[in-house]
Amino acid sequence: GFDFLGWNFRKFKGKFLIQPSKKAIAAIIDKVRVIIKSAKAWKQEDLIKALNPVIKGWAMYHRTVSASMTFGKLDWVVRNMLWRWAKRRHNNKGKRWIARKYWHPTLTKKQVFRTSTLTLENFSNTKIQYRKFIKLDANPFIDTEYFENRPGVFLSKQRSIRMFLHYAHKSG
Repeated sequence: GFDFLGWNFRKFKGKFLIQPSKKAIAAIIDKVRVIIKSAKAWKQEDLIKALNPVIKGWAMYHRTVSASMTFGKLDWVVRNMLWRWAKRRHNNKGKRWIARKYWHPTLTKKQVFRTSTLTLENFSNTKIQYRKFIKLDANPFIDTEYFENRPGVFLSKQRSIRMFLHYAHKSG
């Protein structure tokens, strides 16, 4: 296989597999580590505000490939980093006290790193949405209806103008 744009492309047991590359995974772990290390004296709320955009952005970028196992592993790594952050802040307190202070239950999970107003995003909360590949025998000049009706694809200029005029005529 090969790496390209943060993904690893390879064939595995006869199937084409795209996953986040090892370099991309190491980069996000380092980025989260730097944020947590710089947050030694921050409040939990400020730490969550700093981590959420990084976690959500990385997960949204990689949600279109086979990344669910990677997301689970990254959640585990981030949780351990946060545990060390909390233990460092309260080195004279017990494990249960620290867990009760920083990790609280929600309706769906037993323990979530959160405050009363903010919750830390998990990588695994991002839903995987695989891409729908184009038919190989489709021709954009002949099969215009196929290309216009594909989900997540912008309408052609001509069709969008026709639709605009149609709705404008109906309403006015």
